[in-house]
Amino acid sequence: MAAVGSVLVVGAGLAGAAAGILCAEAGVRVDLVEVRPDVTALGSGITLQGNALRVLRDLGVLPECLAHGWPSDGLVLRAPDAAASVLAELAEHRSGGLDLPAAMGMYRPDLARILMDRAAQAGVVSRFATTVTAFTQDDTGVDVVFSDGSVGRYDLVIGADGLRSTVRGLLGVPLETRPVGMGVWRVFVPRPREVVNSEAYYGGPCYIAGYTPTSASSLYAFLAEDAQDRTTLTGAEKVHIVRQLTADYHGPWDEIRESITDPETINYTWFEEHLLDPPWHRGRVVLIGDAAHTCPPTLAQGAAMALEDAAVLADLLTTADRVDDQLLARFTDRRYERVRTVVEASVQLARWQLAHERGDVEALMGRIAALTSQPA
Repeated sequence: MAAVGSVLVVGAGLAGAAAGILCAEAGVRVDLVEVRPDVTALGSGITLQGNALRVLRDLGVLPECLAHGWPSDGLVLRAPDAAASVLAELAEHRSGGLDLPAAMGMYRPDLARILMDRAAQAGVVSRFATTVTAFTQDDTGVDVVFSDGSVGRYDLVIGADGLRSTVRGLLGVPLETRPVGMGVWRVFVPRPREVVNSEAYYGGPCYIAGYTPTSASSLYAFLAEDAQDRTTLTGAEKVHIVRQLTADYHGPWDEIRESITDPETINYTWFEEHLLDPPWHRGRVVLIGDAAHTCPPTLAQGAAMALEDAAVLADLLTTADRVDDQLLARFTDRRYERVRTVVEASVQLARWQLAHERGDVEALMGRIAALTSQPA
């Protein structure tokens, strides 16, 4: 018998959807609310490392994800010269196990749709354009007020509502989200036929310029620069700046550049980081995913850490006979050091790039590969 009979999940991102699916599959009544009106319309591309694929397999969605995405086992490093010279072709570590690809690129809205469809199939009841405005809790549950005026009572509330978490704010948990110093342009475009693995160019006008296939027909390209205020740009200005930043990169970039014409396919964000000190719960409200930790995408582990949070929390909730402070403390105990290591390593890689320092990248990445190859 599960430790909880009813759970509210706030946030329909990776962590929230996965936690909802796993709890519902174990017979828990799960409600899920998402402040945005349509989660499938968000984002461009995402890279899922092997340890993320391991969780997607447990969720029962991996075959569909593989059908829509682009699995790969390699990384190509190129020089920012006229020939786009190949410097190295690296075999990426299979952190999910030898029976899974090393990584997969995917169109983020496709992944969101697949997870929410699976959540509905598992019995999760979802409401969009809705969030939590207040809650009070006692020893046996949490009374919740929603933004549409409705109310509910749950054995547990899971705050999976991202970087600027409303749940975290309602709990009064202080957490400083810090800019790392880089901004990144991401563009969703057609895939040149020659691009079959992720490729990265270091140097030139950007710290890193690269691209990752997301399907047989698409990829997302990315360009990391010094963080700037890009909020006032017009669509035409966005297209011009991104095309200009790619001008010194060649090879597949020449074809990619020509396809960058629609500002709706371009987004710009800053790299940010935070890590919540233990514990990650207050009473019967627990934070997971970006609500508790976030890091720059230098190791492409953000999605994997969020999915692992959901899997570990659901495992504890559905195998214990009651929920209490000790159970939720065990959740943080199982996650904190692993997440801390990934966050700190991701930030360190960004700092080396910002300082134009080589650093011991191989050793750092080797440590993370060994860590993420172990079960969460």
